Amino acid sequence: MRMILSTWCSYEGNSGLEMDMLQDLESLQFEYGVPEEDRIWLYLQGRSRGLMIEACAHATFFCKLLYNLRASLNENQSSRHLSIGSLNSATPEEFKVGIIGGGHLGKQLAGTLLQLGPIPAESLRISTRRPETLGELQKLGIKCFYHNADLVSWADVIFLCCLPSQLPNICVEIHTSLEKTSIVYSFVAAIPLPRLKLLLNHTNILRPQYQYGEDSVSVWGANKEVVAALQDPTILQATCPYSPAGGIILNIKWLEGVFYAALNICTARNMAHSQVLQLLSELFLSVHFEDCGKDTASCPKFQLTDFVSKAYGKNLCGERPFPWFDLIAVQLKETPFSQHLSSSPVLQDHLTHLYCASFGISLTKEQPVISTGSPSQ
Repeated sequence: MRMILSTWCSYEGNSGLEMDMLQDLESLQFEYGVPEEDRIWLYLQGRSRGLMIEACAHATFFCKLLYNLRASLNENQSSRHLSIGSLNSATPEEFKVGIIGGGHLGKQLAGTLLQLGPIPAESLRISTRRPETLGELQKLGIKCFYHNADLVSWADVIFLCCLPSQLPNICVEIHTSLEKTSIVYSFVAAIPLPRLKLLLNHTNILRPQYQYGEDSVSVWGANKEVVAALQDPTILQATCPYSPAGGIILNIKWLEGVFYAALNICTARNMAHSQVLQLLSELFLSVHFEDCGKDTASCPKFQLTDFVSKAYGKNLCGERPFPWFDLIAVQLKETPFSQHLSSSPVLQDHLTHLYCASFGISLTKEQPVISTGSPSQ
């Protein structure tokens, strides 16, 4: 039956018609072959899709923040009176992203970064044991090969999209190629952060952690590709760090790690902490919504004690940079930023608006922030 329909639709020159017709044939749907007693597990299909969408969305948001930060550091070099020697010569276009693993997640992430992120094809590379299977991505200009150490020595951010069983060997291959400033972003949930720290002998590591709630997962749009899903305001808002909609909840410690990673980038450039606070406030908190109007003065501003203890802050003079932060410790322990985030609804609102605005979605009264519960800690 499927062959007949496919041949007929091809003859008619309407490939989309085949999918529309097949969707109405119950016997050809995935659920049809599942025994009645096992259908209670079908929700896992939607959960898996939601997890993929969230993972790609958060990784893309992270890259957007870092790209904008690096661009601002370069563009404002003269106006902020930063010493020439304190800045790298890199331009925003040289923000390089590498992906280790060319499976389903690696391919979806590459496509999302390429289409929704600020990463051009020449700044995105994939290392996988089977690069010949990534022909479609290579046609888009993404370099695909199999040499993990070369990828790591080239990239600013490295996404680990491999199987847990593969990770120990990969770490052996790459740990000597990691620079202190290299950011490793792991999707390998089965390997805890302390273990990954030991395997890589590295502290600049981020790993998002997700928990499952009891809400419906129908929000994820079963027939949409990841890129198309993230252009749907309802689905995008469900991926917001502070949103439990869709039944998948992001541990908010990830968001803390994102901002401490931004601080480390500024520290690597030897930028005075007072300038860092001003820059981060301008880049990430000057998002105007109804409560702020057009008055930038009403937007929240980052303070020194939002990121370091009062005792440490007293000994940090105006021209000294922030210390180098261990991102593993940031994600596993309470920090000054933990307390600031949890006690400031205004800051949470601004970060939510920043998140949506980075994907081109402007929140209004007609599109309120989806937030029906507390984020996971």
